[in-house]
Amino acid sequence: MAVAIDYTAKPVHSADGSLDVRILRDGRVQHLGGRRGAENELRRVAQIPAGGVLPVFLGAGLGVGLDDVLAKVAGPVAVVDAETPIGELTGVPEKWRDEPRVFWVTEEDPEAALTQLTRWQLRHGGLPFAPVLDPFYARLRPELYRVLADRLEISLKVDFWSQARYPKFRSHIPRVLLLTSSYFLMGELEAAFARLGYETSLVQLPSQEVGSQEFVESILSEILAFRPDFVLTINHLGVDREGILTGLLARMELPLASWFVDNPHLILYVYENLASDWVTLFTWDADNIESLKAQGFSRVHYLPLATDPHRFAHAPGASPVRDVAFVGNSMVHKVRAKLRHYDFPALLLDDLEGIGRDFMASGSLSVARFLEEERPQYLEAFRALPDVDTRLAFETLITWQATLLYRLRRVGELLPFNPLIVGDPGWHEILPEGGWTYHRELNYYADLPAFYPATRINFNCTSQQMKGAVNQRVFDVPVCGGFLLTDHRRQMESLFEPGREIVCYQEPGEIPGLVRHYLRHDGERATITAAARLRILAEHTYDLRLKSLVGTMRAIYG
Repeated sequence: MAVAIDYTAKPVHSADGSLDVRILRDGRVQHLGGRRGAENELRRVAQIPAGGVLPVFLGAGLGVGLDDVLAKVAGPVAVVDAETPIGELTGVPEKWRDEPRVFWVTEEDPEAALTQLTRWQLRHGGLPFAPVLDPFYARLRPELYRVLADRLEISLKVDFWSQARYPKFRSHIPRVLLLTSSYFLMGELEAAFARLGYETSLVQLPSQEVGSQEFVESILSEILAFRPDFVLTINHLGVDREGILTGLLARMELPLASWFVDNPHLILYVYENLASDWVTLFTWDADNIESLKAQGFSRVHYLPLATDPHRFAHAPGASPVRDVAFVGNSMVHKVRAKLRHYDFPALLLDDLEGIGRDFMASGSLSVARFLEEERPQYLEAFRALPDVDTRLAFETLITWQATLLYRLRRVGELLPFNPLIVGDPGWHEILPEGGWTYHRELNYYADLPAFYPATRINFNCTSQQMKGAVNQRVFDVPVCGGFLLTDHRRQMESLFEPGREIVCYQEPGEIPGLVRHYLRHDGERATITAAARLRILAEHTYDLRLKSLVGTMRAIYG
């Protein structure tokens, strides 16, 4: 974005034919070069360190210094210059605009300019900046050019890269830099790290773009101060789409662990520069391992969800107050929001329910693959969507529509038992009136630990973003003393012993019989719940998951 111009610029030709520019602002006159403009530009560029730096001109000036540098070195060189009237008179931007060795930045906001420069820096090996500040530009607009000079000077004085290449995992107590956010799992991880006695430092994710210079600098400074063994994030939160952060970490030889607890393909879809030897992925769904490796990730590990038994504390002797309940989103408003915010072609929307139903029944893990293999008549329209974000939104729409239909069919089997449905108001739109009771959404931490044991049968039907993995409820409900009836997942047998530790239904038609049976047999419910709780405490807590994750990172990078 160009700067709002508050001055007038006029050319001034000297007797020898050389050009200068006269600036009139607030009744005062300034000259771009003055009597020794060319000489001063050459003097400034002579101070650029020889080799190993990225020159950044803060103001193109008369172009003499830029000409001199480009005549002597192969580049690259950056120029920050938002002064369009001056550039039109000097002709410097026109002369060098299409030169591949020159990177032009015309932003008026120093943060936006720094973000562009950081990305350019990473494309050229992460070398330190060498700012060349023209005093005229510093006086003309100090809030842009002088601020940039001060920020870039840090890069020249401090070699972040060599300082950050310290040995990792030298102590038996790991040091973890955690990129934190409001995501629900972050609290569990912080508490588990504290119980384990691991050293942690937290960097709060910004609300603005994570690739900003301010965010990058905050991570760099925390790395140098804390010297972590690795960085941990959830669902790639804090990792920018352009790969700035992963590029920085790779250059510092600092590993990144990213634990996906949602469908990684609905997240990584929009990322560039994905694969790196310094990135290790963990996924809660074993079905994603091969497809993630096919995307170029060589290090992918299975790490299922778990629970925090301190948050979901067991209360022995709690008396159930209701028979059957389901806690979950109807997906009605989520589907509607996607339809409202994106202009999908009619061909893809005319049979939205049918596409969702067939994707639900297909067993396919990817909407794109499902369209390719089973709905080729829609494939061309899907591929013609205008950008990656829109294609991702359509895949998410189909996943949510499939989840809506999946849950509606199964929750409907509970109606003979007058269930309590806890969730969003969308349930009123898809369930018939009568035969059930509604309750607004409950707080995960404040309400659910007491709600589950107060319910004789906690019903579960999993989101269609995960067709083989188990969800959070499978661990949370039993550990606090609640009985769970859940849909069968392919990966369940590796976590529990079905029938003894967990009760599953394969098809919706099995649900009424199972509900009827377990409502009549309090002892069986109690025995199964107790067995599940023992298994969870022994194998499925967040403390154990983090010990496993840290052990994997130590084995790879130690």
